[in-house]
Amino acid sequence: MASRFVRKVRTASGAVAVQIVTRQGRVVVDVDHIGSAHTDAELALLVQTAREHLSPGQETLDLGPLERRCERVDDVADWTTSTELGGAVEASYGRPAMVAGGGQVVGTEALILWDVLTGAYAQLGFDVLGDEVFRDLVLGRIVEPTSKADTIRVLDEIGVAAPGLNTIYRCLKRCQERDYRGQLATAALAHSVRTTGTSALIMYDCTTLHFENADEDDLRRVGMSKEHRVDPQAQVGLLVDPGGFPLEVHLFEGNKAETTTLIPVLTQFQQRHGVTDMVVVADAGMLSASNLNALEDAGFSFIVGSRLTKAPYDLAEHFERHGNYFTDSQVLESNRVMGTGSAARSRRIVYQWSFKRQKRDDRNINKMIEKAEKIATGQAPLKKTRFLKVTGATKELDQATIDRARQLAGLKGYVTNLSVEAMDGAAVIAAYHDLWQVEASFRMTKNDLRARPVFHRQREAIEAHLTVVFAALALSRHLQERAGMSIKKIVQTLRPVRSAKVEINGEQLVLPPKLPDRAKELLEAINGH
Repeated sequence: MASRFVRKVRTASGAVAVQIVTRQGRVVVDVDHIGSAHTDAELALLVQTAREHLSPGQETLDLGPLERRCERVDDVADWTTSTELGGAVEASYGRPAMVAGGGQVVGTEALILWDVLTGAYAQLGFDVLGDEVFRDLVLGRIVEPTSKADTIRVLDEIGVAAPGLNTIYRCLKRCQERDYRGQLATAALAHSVRTTGTSALIMYDCTTLHFENADEDDLRRVGMSKEHRVDPQAQVGLLVDPGGFPLEVHLFEGNKAETTTLIPVLTQFQQRHGVTDMVVVADAGMLSASNLNALEDAGFSFIVGSRLTKAPYDLAEHFERHGNYFTDSQVLESNRVMGTGSAARSRRIVYQWSFKRQKRDDRNINKMIEKAEKIATGQAPLKKTRFLKVTGATKELDQATIDRARQLAGLKGYVTNLSVEAMDGAAVIAAYHDLWQVEASFRMTKNDLRARPVFHRQREAIEAHLTVVFAALALSRHLQERAGMSIKKIVQTLRPVRSAKVEINGEQLVLPPKLPDRAKELLEAINGH
């Protein structure tokens, strides 16, 4: 014989899901999801609704005459004052609020949160796509990042009419056919220019997205992973403005070298937007003579991190006159020929010494020396380490390498083709330091928006998934900039603020929520007043 009962389950987002479970013996044969609660008040309402489904007509949450209705609504969910409720009822029904009959709370909606998200989506110009299903997928990922199928549940919970699963799949196909990412990129650059006043400085970096499927194909390949993973992966190249707002995102094969992704991304950006005067900032991983020559030949200016192997020779004059003495934040410059043969070109190198960096470098050097000493004295097994010199059967510390490392401690180098007149050394360094914004965007993409692991199999679907994540990242960065807090905190603050759907005399009335002070302050910050 089948039995039915109400079950409460904690979800990944921290909410409590209320479900009606049908069980045949010990086997669960059906689960009817009623909703998810983020407060005790919401939980009480959802449990009451579930009980009504179990026993129709019984245990109805009767709000009674208006005076009692006001008290119950205020007691249960703190939605509104009696005066506000009376005014809402009178406005809705066109007659005095003191009406006879009962009422019933039939649901709650996170309309404040949804209005904030849809407003930001329009402000960025993303509604140019004219695709509400795509918009809902993007906003649903911000509210609670989950699978495309489970996004239906997320939208239902916040009171938004969710599309069907087949409709979502058709949307993902449209996303590629109609080049949604290209249209979003155009809108994103326009917003960036409005915000920063220029498109002349952009940051680039590369990361990987791994897949749960262990099988490789033309896209999903095992390659170099900074996290030392052995799963199939794809390379993702991201361009952002100096504030971290995303401008372009591109997908590459998992075994493609990072250095070979830079030129294709920049070339497409240049062709899409017609930008001719642009400075690209990238980390030392993108540094190769051929890469820099290709950038220069394509008309780009660049600032990239420099490896320090040549620093003692570049700065020979300083070391001869001053030894290892530097002042904190001191900037020095030199020129170095990079490349060989016909590819050789002279490059400007900017160095900066930092007291804080020197302390960190010295600690790391000491740890490596200790490691090499243990190997040299036989206390640890033989393996390759930086400061160990092995000659035949002899193992000893490489003092020359240690001395050079000590000499370079505290230094950081930067390579650029910009002249001193166009950008002095301090400005070059400041521009490079904005690269942390790319890392911040990657962290948000991977953590807050859970872009990985990727479960899609076909490249078309994977590209569409990346487009959804790109749009969600742009909205998140925009709202964070406006609110001065993380997107996670924005959602946590506004999601529990629920409007109530009350059924009175066969008609439904939506009661606005009573905003907590924290939510009011957040909305004022986002709206700019």
